[in-house]
Amino acid sequence: MKNAAMTAASPAPVASFPLPDLVALKARQQGAWASGDYAVVGTTLQIVGETLCEALDLRAGERVLDVAAGNGNATLAAARRWAVVTSTDYVPALLERGRARAEADGLTVAFQTADAEALPFETDAFDVVLSTFGVMFTPNQDQAAEELLRVCRPAGRIGMANWTPDGFIGQLFRTMGQHLPPPPGALSPASWGTEARLNALFSSAGTVATQRKVFTFRYRSPDHWLEVFRTWYGPVHKAFTALPDEGQAALSQDLLALIGRFNRATDGTMVVPSDYLEVIVTRP
Repeated sequence: MKNAAMTAASPAPVASFPLPDLVALKARQQGAWASGDYAVVGTTLQIVGETLCEALDLRAGERVLDVAAGNGNATLAAARRWAVVTSTDYVPALLERGRARAEADGLTVAFQTADAEALPFETDAFDVVLSTFGVMFTPNQDQAAEELLRVCRPAGRIGMANWTPDGFIGQLFRTMGQHLPPPPGALSPASWGTEARLNALFSSAGTVATQRKVFTFRYRSPDHWLEVFRTWYGPVHKAFTALPDEGQAALSQDLLALIGRFNRATDGTMVVPSDYLEVIVTRP
């Protein structure tokens, strides 16, 4: 009877997932971002970097690090404000696109290949650390957050732009996950677009302030967007190449349906707002 009572009182088993292989996941993600050419899409997001630098009240002469910089939207925005900027990414080809943009604009920027989870810089090396739609994609989210905090000096600021789970890009990744499920236990990048996750990552070492913002994707048509993203945007490009013909057709149909839910254009073009969180973490 005692054993039966103990069994009855025992909590129900809690479902659990094995920890993902973060090294393998990083290699997979790096391969995705190196495929296609993110710069074709990234350059359309320039306004996000400009807005973030204004929100940070960036000052001339401040030491700025752009993490997972892609082709350099936040990098260029900071350099235009006479900051001393270092731009980093783990895809060298994207840094080269950023370098070409900086040279075309006559801006001085240092470019360096670097992993957001193991930044090759000294502790407290920067006044401001930036990342626009970049660090949120790291497999080891806690380690990446620790690195951002480590290289940012006391009283410095960390500024990020992160897609939200319920916005268009968050739903894009959710839709792709229905066709190509992520590894069990892998954390969603879109969690960086929630206050709860940001507080868990940063509130113990700084003050977290967020503001919901909108970036609007403007394309000739939904089909034009699909052509651009499946050709140039690494994760979408990789998803299509991994699927058989019938799977590609099904994914195309679901993505066009997703655009239909968000599209506010009525003239055949695509005007799709996508929510993101503008984040400023201030170190004590």
